[in-house]
Amino acid sequence: MGKAMRLIIGIPCEEETLLATLDGPADATIGWVFVIGGSQTRVGPHRLYERLAIRLAETGQAVIRFDRRGVGDSSGNDAGYSGSGPDIESALHALNIHFPNISDIFGFGLCDGASAIALVAPKLSGAVLANPWVVEPMDDLPPAAAIRGHYARRLLDLRAWRRLFGGGVNLRRLARGILRSGGPMNDSLARRFAERAPGNSRIVLADGDGTAQAFSAAWKSLKNERPPMEIVSIPTASHSFADPPASEALAKALLDYSAATASSASKSASAR
Repeated sequence: MGKAMRLIIGIPCEEETLLATLDGPADATIGWVFVIGGSQTRVGPHRLYERLAIRLAETGQAVIRFDRRGVGDSSGNDAGYSGSGPDIESALHALNIHFPNISDIFGFGLCDGASAIALVAPKLSGAVLANPWVVEPMDDLPPAAAIRGHYARRLLDLRAWRRLFGGGVNLRRLARGILRSGGPMNDSLARRFAERAPGNSRIVLADGDGTAQAFSAAWKSLKNERPPMEIVSIPTASHSFADPPASEALAKALLDYSAATASSASKSASAR
């Protein structure tokens, strides 16, 4: 295994230029493409993507993380996660050029970055999808499952009761939330996610996060329609796994996944 390097490169993508960061040894046989979510840049929330890339590179794996068009240092207009298919394809091409020995490429994404991998990315060897975004909001309220989880926690919080009786709570919004918590769920995005995500994907959920709770509810509602993906639950309310134990657990989930899923040829080469 060679020494890990870092390169900052520009990648052509439909007449625009994506800025990307590569980490890993030149002889890497296992690669990752990290897909950003929302308006985050390739560093990731709380430098999450950078820290994970370093961990993987230290074990002989290669990582590319990039700003999609219109985000961060990249040119063009932001088409959102659903329009990022060409960006992911361009990043994969660059990864293969700079690490020509790669035989397995996995995807990692958080929130709608995870959904982008499932819905619009080219075929990958597998993926780790963290807190996938699968429930589109119908108004300015969170999904029903997230509301239920929120109120369950608030019922045990004395400060929340003091705010309620002290007039510090928007009662109209509270009533709307209670009504929404028992309402029907729009699961069309969850169905498309289940149909298109790599079948050997690993789902990682922050068990106290609203997006993760919405995913869990949508996933359960699909019953026999969903593929048998492994789900790993991490005890944190941080959507971006910001606290050190959650961050370490997420890194372990990626490392364990590549160790278990990569082809035997990739494993033997990366171990040398």
